[in-house]
Amino acid sequence: MSIIEIIVLALVQGLTEFLPISSSAHLILPSQILGWQDQGTAFDVAVHVGTLVAVIIYFRKEVADILGAWFKSFGEQGKTDDSKLGWWIILATIPALVIGYFFKDFVESYSRNAWIIATTTIVFGLLLWYADAKGKQMKSIYQLNWVSALLIGLSQVVAMVFPGTSRSGITMTVGLLLGLNKQSAARFSFLMSIPVIAAAGSYYIYKLSTGEELIDWNAIVLGSVMSFISAYICIYFFLKVIERMGMLPFVIYRLILGVGLFGFLYFSAV
Repeated sequence: MSIIEIIVLALVQGLTEFLPISSSAHLILPSQILGWQDQGTAFDVAVHVGTLVAVIIYFRKEVADILGAWFKSFGEQGKTDDSKLGWWIILATIPALVIGYFFKDFVESYSRNAWIIATTTIVFGLLLWYADAKGKQMKSIYQLNWVSALLIGLSQVVAMVFPGTSRSGITMTVGLLLGLNKQSAARFSFLMSIPVIAAAGSYYIYKLSTGEELIDWNAIVLGSVMSFISAYICIYFFLKVIERMGMLPFVIYRLILGVGLFGFLYFSAV
């Protein structure tokens, strides 16, 4: 991989992992348009680690409070708002882990279907717009219950089965439809991403350790650093943008991207 390829792919991964605009749709663009080869398992590990570190550092206080309260909930302290939130994150993660483990081959076989990605980019972009416009947005993150957490967790499965949906996009969409305010929907989506990205990273590490892929350590280091920086900046600005402008800018972007993909695929096939 060239330096340009490393930087572009790492930046794309870092930005699109958390924005509701579909990482799958963006990661196919370099290969479809520029003819770049697959980046390989080692690079996937690097950029996933970068985004994981970014979200943990950004939400370090929330993560520490939730973990501390969750462990203390087994003792005399009992349940608190933070400990219940910890349980809801665990519950929301289970569907994605189950599907990822048992159906990973099926999921991976469709992960590069550009026509599916173009379709879901538009369809779930419109659904995000509907949720943003019609959701009551009255609840805070601490007003979630186990049913809401499970529904948001199940929505992650949709993103896994139908590439282009966007994991962050669909979880925020369902959160808004369930009455969460924008900040709470986004924060729960980001906190949910920690165990999901950690599981994906562990899977990639396992594949790497059992394979014979040569490791380009320069690409690994640069990719992880760039994905960390872009992911951290992305989270910071996204939480500010949605407070002022809502989800509409991302909806418009998804529609333009989806139509652009359809146009590119159509003219490429002619």
